Amino acid sequence: MTVSIAMAGKGGTGKTTFCALTIRELVKRGLGPVLAVDADANANLHEALGVTVDSTLADAISRIKNDLTPAPAGMTKDQYMEMRIFDSLIEGDDFDLLVMGGPEGAGCYCYANSILRMFMEKLYNNYRFLVADNEAGLEHLSRRTTQNVDHLFVVSDASARGVRSATRVRELTEAIGLSVKHLYLVVSRAGPGAAGQLAGEIGKTGLELVGVIPDDPLVAEYDLKGIPLIRLPDDAPSARAVRTILSKAGVV
Repeated sequence: MTVSIAMAGKGGTGKTTFCALTIRELVKRGLGPVLAVDADANANLHEALGVTVDSTLADAISRIKNDLTPAPAGMTKDQYMEMRIFDSLIEGDDFDLLVMGGPEGAGCYCYANSILRMFMEKLYNNYRFLVADNEAGLEHLSRRTTQNVDHLFVVSDASARGVRSATRVRELTEAIGLSVKHLYLVVSRAGPGAAGQLAGEIGKTGLELVGVIPDDPLVAEYDLKGIPLIRLPDDAPSARAVRTILSKAGVV
């Protein structure tokens, strides 16, 4: 049975880093194949994973909408659309990546989100794990691109404001009745003693603090040099922290 993992949180919290390092840990443990989904319109998960994106889901949808060529003989329009969308899936040895891309016009994601949900449902059972990096903010939750999740990690930076925003993610998840089995808080980019200093705000969230990812200079160095985070050494502070978090949450 496929285990679904999703990351939520506002921009700049280290959400994509956590997502990439989660995929890294699953791959290192031989727990593939993993389906990585970058559902953030400002897509950069592929950089952290070290893969090149030639086509996004939004690109495929745009081509379908503007393609006046009829479907090949013996293929329905829906089958043709599905084939074109499958072309946007980036296949690797241990993980595949699906990148959502930008909106199809005037800021509207409705059609793209609908296609994303349909596509993920079709792909779901082909993988041991599905790991989704959702867009910054709360909108993706209300549009239900994240649903039926086994583990939802709400990522905050080490600030009171960031932790308070995590509370709103929990409240929205409950208000719209999303099916989430386990909901956790992760504090990222944290300096020494950050969890203790934020204990009061963390207690107000109603979320279990499952772990803290330290501010890791290697992450900044890899980013500056354009080295994929999936290549971080096992003893990197951030990699060790993610390993502990996934173990504590029962993911691995």
